[in-house]
Amino acid sequence: MKIKSFIALPRSLLLSLLLGMASFSATAAISVKDDYGYTVTMQKPAQRIISMAPHVTELLFAVGGGNRIVGAVSYSDYPEAAKKIPGIGDNQEVDIERIIAMKPDLLVVWRHGSSDKQVEQLRKLGIPLFYSEPHKLDDIPRSLIVLGQLLGTEKQANLVAAELRKKLQALTEKYASHSPVRLFYQVWDKPLYTLSGQHIISDAIRLCGGVNIFASTKIMAPNVGIEAVLQEDPEAIIGTAEKNPSDGGVAMWKRYPTMMAVKRNNLFLVDGNLLNRAGPRMIDGTEALCVKLDQARANRVNRTN
Repeated sequence: MKIKSFIALPRSLLLSLLLGMASFSATAAISVKDDYGYTVTMQKPAQRIISMAPHVTELLFAVGGGNRIVGAVSYSDYPEAAKKIPGIGDNQEVDIERIIAMKPDLLVVWRHGSSDKQVEQLRKLGIPLFYSEPHKLDDIPRSLIVLGQLLGTEKQANLVAAELRKKLQALTEKYASHSPVRLFYQVWDKPLYTLSGQHIISDAIRLCGGVNIFASTKIMAPNVGIEAVLQEDPEAIIGTAEKNPSDGGVAMWKRYPTMMAVKRNNLFLVDGNLLNRAGPRMIDGTEALCVKLDQARANRVNRTN
């Protein structure tokens, strides 16, 4: 429409058109809250995304955005297609110049001390930045929905989120009345460290009827000593570092035969990629954890110690 003819329109029609244009402009923008409560606004769905955590990569693939990830940190290895995404560093340090060269329109980051300074540098560039850190299992479906909004893939995101919530509800109901099992959650053995109650893994432990013996620790991923674990004398030990117990992961505790977890043969291994990453697969990881704790309960039979 030419400018002259546009101006020549009746005032009422012109006003209607202008209001319609303003309404379209307002609804075109996408505005959501990230996991730290910050507002993230985009003028159109994200097309070029940088994933700065493995769990973020899994979330983006789940909502149909895998082909929009132009860069990802190391260990972004699920699904298989994620292994082909160009690397931009790791969770300790990323290549900011390379990130800029990739011309992303959205950064999805995991907030932790070692990367805060670099993340702040990226924020100053004006690129929309979404903090992803689910604190509860139910936050995972919410993350899917919100990321789906940012990508314009709400339909797929809502379907996946609904399915996860259904599985999560079924697990919650199944284990609601199970007796508690005090456990040590061993992320790694060299050095020996665990996760506190601040981490989402403790929500999975609680769902299964477990009690994290280091839940009250203020540090999210504290180093702990062997003596501290022995003093707590957990009924079960859940290891995630290795898949073979003979390699020195949970097998290290066999040197302490008086420990309850050892006496009752409750040294278990689960897939850490499922439980330590706050992505869609964590619900399956939680189910696997629940099965192990049920085994610990079964091992109480005919035992007096």
